[in-house]
Amino acid sequence: MNKRFIIHKIFQLYEEWPQGHFLFFTERNLDIQSILEKTLPGLGYEVVDFELTAQGTLRVFIDKEGGITVEDCATVSNHLSRVFMVEDIDYKNLEISSPGLDRPLKKAADFERFVGEQARIKTRLPVDGQKNFIGHIEGCKDDIVRISFDGKTVELALSNIDKARLKPEFKF
Repeated sequence: MNKRFIIHKIFQLYEEWPQGHFLFFTERNLDIQSILEKTLPGLGYEVVDFELTAQGTLRVFIDKEGGITVEDCATVSNHLSRVFMVEDIDYKNLEISSPGLDRPLKKAADFERFVGEQARIKTRLPVDGQKNFIGHIEGCKDDIVRISFDGKTVELALSNIDKARLKPEFKF
């Protein structure tokens, strides 16, 4: 097959694809995020993250000072089931979980909360010639995250951080 034929086929498929398809998922995710951010803090929980799988499973990761218990997950599950029914949010399964020891760090407040902890950070664009960092969080001010490793400190713009997770240190 020649290149021109392949490109033509790609454009043809694109034109036949329902244009609202991707927008639907984006709007749906924004609705879910908005509902989570409005309801869970009032119950004393922080929304760490959520994901909606292609199979219809909605996973919500929550946290609070002192950690999450099974009872916390049950409380949030019961509450969200009712809220989603009223708000007409469709899903097949609802899973509530703690974010785990290697919880994601997404907001400036996350980096401030975990000052002194070790984190693994991947940036979108290289900083000082690298995109992957493992170091101790020194803080976050004006959306600039400071981490230290190997005796030096690096500043990373929050907008340049693609993924960040705590990296638990186990001392025996």
